[in-house]
Formats: sequence, structure tokens, C-alpha cells
Amino acid sequence: MRDILSDLVAEQQFLDQSLQRIPIKVWDLVTPNKPWTVRDTIAHLADFEDLGADAIQNGDRIKKWQAATDLDALRQEPIKKGRNMRPQDVIEWWRGGRAKVVEPLSHMNGEDRLPWIAGDMSARTFATFRLSETWLHGLDIYETLGIEVEDTPRIRHISWFGWKTLPYAFKQAGEHYEPVRVELIGPGYSKWIFGPEDTDQLIKGSASDWARLSVRRIEFKDTRLKVTGEYAETAVELAQTFL
Repeated sequence: MRDILSDLVAEQQFLDQSLQRIPIKVWDLVTPNKPWTVRDTIAHLADFEDLGADAIQNGDRIKKWQAATDLDALRQEPIKKGRNMRPQDVIEWWRGGRAKVVEPLSHMNGEDRLPWIAGDMSARTFATFRLSETWLHGLDIYETLGIEVEDTPRIRHISWFGWKTLPYAFKQAGEHYEPVRVELIGPGYSKWIFGPEDTDQLIKGSASDWARLSVRRIEFKDTRLKVTGEYAETAVELAQTFL
């Protein structure tokens, strides 16, 4: 757990530090994830950290989300809350939520199971999910603010998560899934491979493209990914890390 939690905290701190340098007026600029603003985005992250802390404790709030028929309505509640708060207070809300997740996760085994909205997952996968969400919403904010950022080796986790969640994405779309192999080149020419060797279903290319595709921040036609096989072709259309 140490490596994924270290990278999770690093990703959160990078976004946090970026927010410290921006004027208050830009907090209400609309991000590419319309209609959310920068303020709305951090409020969402803060609320999902609180929800994550509740899930770790197997509390009542995660059960409410699991039973809900209108998840969009639940997502709007923290957005409304954040719009009535000062930017620094929204950041403090997010910081508090982060601490309530990272600290208990640091005492867990990576294979311990945690409940979530779409079903339970391992503690390690949950930490990766939190990193992925921080990263993808960070992309929205950096683009809105005109901040250029370079990919770091932490993108390996998002790339893995994009592959790991393919069966779920296929299931949500009502499609049959067959194993897909993903071969990627990351920062510093690192090579990352996810999936079985004995498959003819292959996605190959840069980790930057695959990670952004899997969090739905880029379309396949705008990548240089190479795809072989029917299920791989479907995968690049359906991949999404939202749980």
C-alpha cells in the first residue's frame, strides 16, 4: 500500500499547491467538465473523500449511495454546498476528507475489501481510484487555468485502473467482455503491460493517451493508440474509470 498511497498524496498535494497560486475570481470559471467550475470540482473531490472515509468505516452514507436511484441528485448536494463557501474553506474541506481516507488506508492490507457505490473493491484499488479521480479532475482545472503540466510516473496507476475497470465498463454498456491486453510507453520510456499474453485483443501506445481516454478526457480518434481485435476496438469506446 505504501507506493500507491505515496503517489496518491503526491497527486493531491500537486493539485492543492496549484490552487494556492490562483486568484479567487478564477474559482468560478467553468471547466471542460461543464457545467462544473473549479470550485464545483474541488467540492466534488472533497465530498467523495468524505464518502470514501464513510465507506472505510462501512457507514450509513455509502449505503445511502448504494441504494439511491438518482446518483446525479446526490452529486449535486456538495456542489451547492461548495458554492456557499469561500475557496479556502473548500480546500480545507477537501484536505480534511483526504486525511480521513489516507490515514486508515495506511493501516490496511492492500487486499482488504471496502464497499463502494458499484460494489466492493480492494483497498489498493480504492486508493488507485482516488488517485485517478484526483488526476482527471486536475486535468480539468489545469486546462481551465492554462497551467501546463507534464505526466509523471504516477500515470501508471491511472493506466492500470483504466485496464482494470474494462469488465465493469463493458457490463455497464450491456456488452460481453473478453480479456484485452494493454501495452503502454510511459514517462522516461517506461514500458507497462496489463492483461494476459494469450490474447489477440491488443491496445498499444502511449500511457498519456490511454490514461486520458480511460477517464474520458480525450476521444479515441484524437489518440495515436493502435488497436487490434473486436473487443479491443470496443474497449477504446467504452473504457471509463468511473465507479
